[in-house]
Amino acid sequence: MILTDVLSSPSATRRPNDPARPLGSPPVPRSTAAERAQRVRFRRALSLMAMTLVVPGSAQLLAGNRRLGLAAFRTWLVLVALTVAVLVSVTVDRDLGFTMLTDPALLGVVRLVLMALAVFWAVLFMDAWRLGKPLSLGMGHRRAVVAVNGVLCFAVAGTLLTGAHLMGVQRDFIGTMSGNGIVTAATDGRYNVLLMGGDSGAGRVGLRPDSMTVASIDADTGRTVLVSLPRNMKGFPFREGSVMDEQFPDGFDADYLNGVSTWAEDRPELFGSSDEPGIDATVMAVEGITGLDVNYWAMVNLEGFKELVDAVGGVTLNVRQPIPVGGLGDDVVRYIPTGTRELDGMDTLWYARARDGSDDYSRMARQKCVMAAMASQLSPQTVVRNFSAIADASAELVQTDLPASELDTFMSLAMKAKDEKIATLSLVPPMIDTADPDIDLIQEKVDAAVQRTEEPPSPSAGAGGRRKAPTAVTGGSLGSMSDGYAANQAQDLSAAC
Repeated sequence: MILTDVLSSPSATRRPNDPARPLGSPPVPRSTAAERAQRVRFRRALSLMAMTLVVPGSAQLLAGNRRLGLAAFRTWLVLVALTVAVLVSVTVDRDLGFTMLTDPALLGVVRLVLMALAVFWAVLFMDAWRLGKPLSLGMGHRRAVVAVNGVLCFAVAGTLLTGAHLMGVQRDFIGTMSGNGIVTAATDGRYNVLLMGGDSGAGRVGLRPDSMTVASIDADTGRTVLVSLPRNMKGFPFREGSVMDEQFPDGFDADYLNGVSTWAEDRPELFGSSDEPGIDATVMAVEGITGLDVNYWAMVNLEGFKELVDAVGGVTLNVRQPIPVGGLGDDVVRYIPTGTRELDGMDTLWYARARDGSDDYSRMARQKCVMAAMASQLSPQTVVRNFSAIADASAELVQTDLPASELDTFMSLAMKAKDEKIATLSLVPPMIDTADPDIDLIQEKVDAAVQRTEEPPSPSAGAGGRRKAPTAVTGGSLGSMSDGYAANQAQDLSAAC
């Protein structure tokens, strides 16, 4: 009886190779051979797609058209080798990267290659899906394979097509940001670029340069001094021997400095085949006043400037007194409150151009503070993240005669300048009488400012070596009209703002 009970117990009937289970539990159903084969085919299908993602062509080499797989694999190897070589070269020589980013022909080739890769890789994914024999899978596995393949296909092709789009945007951006000027060499080791702010206000035809600043940049170090000229200067000379010098041998008495452009635009016959007589005449005036040889010019549309600020996500500025939004012939609608604030494009524009309750020289100081903030806060990461928006904004922002072949040089200088202090010199009262400017004194001050930027920076250098005035007038810079504004004469512009 005891033997019979033992033999009839569940533990006695369990075979040695049975999976362990609690006594008395129902037997675990075994998967059929067909189900195990389904799982193997499913894993194989997923593996083929993963192989295509990691090493394009490997799925075809393993289970498909070997000629197609070999072509894809060799192409992949060449592209990987080229990518590694470019990354190493750019790491060693950063200027090479700028050259590549500003070469329209190379950008066009890369764009076409990325588009072709997107199509070719998508074809490889579809072929890998076919090699996985989806019709032999169960419905659940079949749907999973289709979903995974679709995600991989669209992700890879979408990424490559996005890259191709960015190459096209960059190529258009280069066309927009470059002009057809003549390539000129640095003068005494410096590039001098005339930056003009064009204000297309009511009642004006075209852009009139109301803001004029020469950025004098050391060709080796990128150290920069911003030499600003007031729009209301009178009685100044033009570059000796120029067309405007012949018209006004005793100095310009027809208008203020910002009226030179309009005067010249009304008399294009004096400038031969020039497409920009107004800007050409303004360059002649700036060279006559400062004694600097201007290499290139750029005209910034102040109305389009706000789009650029919005494209980079705003700019942080120190607002020392409430800044009026509006004015200049219209009503003031509100004020930008004081404090360190991140301003959008509209408020940054008014920070730079507001004049109600202020003066031209305070406005010039604030404009320099905006330049300093943009230069220090606009990082390569920000540019990459907002590249399309920046490119779209720049299309309406800048006119220039800078040739495309020189863009890489100035991109490299801009990166060097980020690590350097920006010095400023404004030819304004109380140093300069704008109604009767002392040109010899101006050129002496310009030479001294340029020389200081070529000397090793002093740790104790402050805002021009003088005590900052304790007051501020609607500005981001300490100072007053009678004492001068710190940002208008500074060895470190950021400290003065």
